[in-house]
Amino acid sequence: MNFTHQQDQMDCGPACLSMIASFYKKNYSLRFLRDHSFISREGVSLLGITEAAQRIGFETVSAQLTVEELQEMQLPCILHWNKNHFVVLSKISTNSFTKKKLFTIADPGHGFISLNQEKFNKAWFSDANTGVALFLEPTEEFYKKIPQKIEKLSVKYILSYLIPYKKKFILLFFMLLLGSGLTLIFPFLTQSLIDNGVNKKNMSFITLILLAQLGLFLGSITIEIIRNSIMLFVGTKISITIISDYLKKILNLSVQFFDSKMTGDFAQRIQDNEKIEHFLTSQSLVTFFSMMTFSVFFGVLWYYDFKILEVYLILTILSIAWSFYWLRKRKVLDYFHFQQRSENQESILEIINGVTEMKLNQFEDFKRNEWEKIQQKLFRTNIRILKLDQFQLSGFEFLNQLKNILVTFLAASYVVKGSMSLGQLLSVSYIIGQMNAPINQLITFFRSLQEAKLSLERLNEVQNHPDEEEERLMKLDTVNSKSPILGIMFEHVNFQYEGPKSPYILKNINLFVPEGKITAIVGSSGSGKTTLMKLLLKFYTPTTGSIFYNSNNIHDISPKSIRQSCGVVMQDGFIFSDTIERNIATGDESINDEKLKMAVKIANIENFIEALPLKYNTKIGASGNGISGGQKQRILIARAVYKNPHYIFFDEATSALDAENEKIIHDNLQEFFKGKTVVIIAHRLSTVKNADNIIVLKDGEIVENGNHQELVSNRASYFNLVKNQLELGN
Repeated sequence: MNFTHQQDQMDCGPACLSMIASFYKKNYSLRFLRDHSFISREGVSLLGITEAAQRIGFETVSAQLTVEELQEMQLPCILHWNKNHFVVLSKISTNSFTKKKLFTIADPGHGFISLNQEKFNKAWFSDANTGVALFLEPTEEFYKKIPQKIEKLSVKYILSYLIPYKKKFILLFFMLLLGSGLTLIFPFLTQSLIDNGVNKKNMSFITLILLAQLGLFLGSITIEIIRNSIMLFVGTKISITIISDYLKKILNLSVQFFDSKMTGDFAQRIQDNEKIEHFLTSQSLVTFFSMMTFSVFFGVLWYYDFKILEVYLILTILSIAWSFYWLRKRKVLDYFHFQQRSENQESILEIINGVTEMKLNQFEDFKRNEWEKIQQKLFRTNIRILKLDQFQLSGFEFLNQLKNILVTFLAASYVVKGSMSLGQLLSVSYIIGQMNAPINQLITFFRSLQEAKLSLERLNEVQNHPDEEEERLMKLDTVNSKSPILGIMFEHVNFQYEGPKSPYILKNINLFVPEGKITAIVGSSGSGKTTLMKLLLKFYTPTTGSIFYNSNNIHDISPKSIRQSCGVVMQDGFIFSDTIERNIATGDESINDEKLKMAVKIANIENFIEALPLKYNTKIGASGNGISGGQKQRILIARAVYKNPHYIFFDEATSALDAENEKIIHDNLQEFFKGKTVVIIAHRLSTVKNADNIIVLKDGEIVENGNHQELVSNRASYFNLVKNQLELGN
């Protein structure tokens, strides 16, 4: 069974399924399994793993059973672990000395671990003496299926970032070549200094050689300064390009992609990009020229004595092999380190963003303790990395010193025998010192390469994810549509967030939103109102059924063009850490003052802005810190109005406003709504009673449809929603 690491905090389920598929000789990509496991930001469910397993041809049985019953079942299987995680139980064995049971676990976040029964029970049991397990049996269909080819970004992809800087690299190449040439002269100068200067007591020659060494040293320093400047310039530019491309890519992905990701995962991936940049600029070229230097000194050492070279090579190969052995073990720890650092970032961001609520609810100690637990996990991983590095470095250094002593001993014996001069001995010692540096550089290079490849694997998941925008998609036509039906149509729309067996959020929605009219959607919390709006914006696609804009299927329309034609206020609308005018005129490079003032007037926030010292240039904090909930909503309304769009979608857009402000904005919007197609989600009667049509949702279904008077007369669901506001009684 191949071990699969989870690449994100929520990937444990798909990673377990990938391991079990590999046990039966099929290799499925983590992304494919993740896409069919219906992961949300809360993680993956056993139901989601079952759906993905059945998709690739497994027959599945989930059960809650005792350890004794588990021992009789076919392995490997997936276990629900610590009530918030999934692992693979690969083997149950008996310790030959203690005769106690040992459970071998493949944990996607920690690697292979062996546990005694007490520790196993503690982690697996979900109640007194039973735990949950998922058993998978491959069917004939499993063996017939051909896994989708796993597309991987190659090293060639990351090397493509070097192409725009060809001239800089040619100069860098020349500088490093010149530096290597200068270094090559030093051993011969050392030999001449001893043999022709010191031994012959020629002070003029000694002075000349020392001046030559000083000149070469100054030349090397100058070359290194120029080289470092070029490296800094190229490295910074490449770093900006890599991270910019990454941000561009993730911004081209669908909203659904972000639903299963934690903020810490994205922050950690940006650091991954920095590792790739470090590998490209700081390691690749330097290692290349270090090996060139090594090759030159290799030839010089061969020229001096082959037996010395032979001893040097044998011990060098041994030291490299030793380092590679430990580097392979380090690979696993790097994965764990990534996960824990991601958790750490997430925890810190949550503490900073939630500080007000934490103080209000005395949640500080709990969250701080949670953070400390993450630090303990990080500490244990860092200790493991330190121990491994110490083993690797100590062994490498020991073999290096042994090599230096043996080479010096051989050279010294040659001097004693008279077959080598003292100058040659010092020259050999200098050469050995110079050859050791490239070997150290080579080990560092392979470590950096390993980290870059791990980073590339995590980057691969994002880069190979399909963009939301596709060339085949048409633009939304809102003006000159020749469609016989003008408006938005829902036909038998059903929607689920988490796969075929999860609850339906929307059920059999048949709805027409006429062009140029105001349609209101009401219903209790959790009835599916916001989800319906997100389907309109193509944040999600219907599970079944179709949505049409002027007879054009939303499936064939560019999501970007839909959103460009919509002015939207969502319940959780975001205020950026920027000026008020930039928060309103978000999409315009140059702000249209006339449109800005009109939007501010309609949103009734003009007096608030004019009272500020910097007026429209006043900067407000991230997520709207420093302004009230009502002011935030008015800025969001102004943002939607500024676009002057054809479609207006408001989701509880005035819920935080007082009655006076709400009435003023409501009256201002009536004129603005003329000729536009408007969909309003609201609880307040004052917001919806003048709508041309009111849709009543209950448990994801449309239960009523009509105008205010008709629905009140029905005395059904709508009447019950608004009777307290109307004081109609029974």
